[in-house]
Amino acid sequence: MQQIVLHLWFDTQAVEAARWYVSIFDHSRITRISSLEGTPSGRVDTVAFELEGVPFSAISAGPYFTLNSSVSLMVTCRSPEEVDRLYASLSQGATERMPLGEYPFSKRYVWLADRFGVNWQLTCFETDNITQKIRPNLLFAGDVCGKVTDALAFYQRVFPDSSLGYVNYYRPGEAEDARARVNYGELTLPGCQFVLMDHGAGGDETFNEAFSFMVLCPDQAQIDAYWQALSAVPEAEQCGWLKDRFGVSWQIVPADMADVLASLNGDAKKRYTEAFLQMKKLNIAALREAIR
Repeated sequence: MQQIVLHLWFDTQAVEAARWYVSIFDHSRITRISSLEGTPSGRVDTVAFELEGVPFSAISAGPYFTLNSSVSLMVTCRSPEEVDRLYASLSQGATERMPLGEYPFSKRYVWLADRFGVNWQLTCFETDNITQKIRPNLLFAGDVCGKVTDALAFYQRVFPDSSLGYVNYYRPGEAEDARARVNYGELTLPGCQFVLMDHGAGGDETFNEAFSFMVLCPDQAQIDAYWQALSAVPEAEQCGWLKDRFGVSWQIVPADMADVLASLNGDAKKRYTEAFLQMKKLNIAALREAIR
């Protein structure tokens, strides 16, 4: 199945953050730590890891992008005690956005930005319908507030085998911003479950490259198709990165790119790195030629 990997951008703390998260969550592990030389940020560290079976990747590449509340990680807990246990760890040095307590939608809930800037929503849902314990939550604010309905339809058209789940709407007068329509929408894209929400107060924290989504493609045809369907901001195109019409950042990459980089060293790795750094849309044939 097509896999989407959640990608975090840090200044220098990617490996430290990944190790901390793995120590907090069950069924979690570091799968690879590596580095790249000769990038615009100089030497950068990368780390691949899993949290509750969900694949993540992170990079330490300088203070160019800042994590914010536009993308958070919603953790579905099965008991108030589990919320409290995770909160005890994640709250160290954190900033609370919604304090720990009981809410109409959950008997135990908290929203916080941890010490590395990653936003978390810990919530108690007593349901078996949510099979992915940690789900990215996209909060549509600013100019895209009110566009969740459009986004749900758009992503279903772009990604094969996607499906729409439960969608709930603001009641009349419930949202401060009249544009806000969806207060909770579930969307399953191949290999990853998402939650999308319109910001009830409009908000001003918008999507940026600090939190992106890597789409692992088995061949050039899929890279070409996703690139054509998703890319909407030409000036954001670089090294396989793009921004869609809502400002969400995606990385459209060969499925074996991380394995290839890990297998290379010396001049071959340098040539491969130099090749993809010069590209916008990645070209698998050209990357293979660079190795040779």
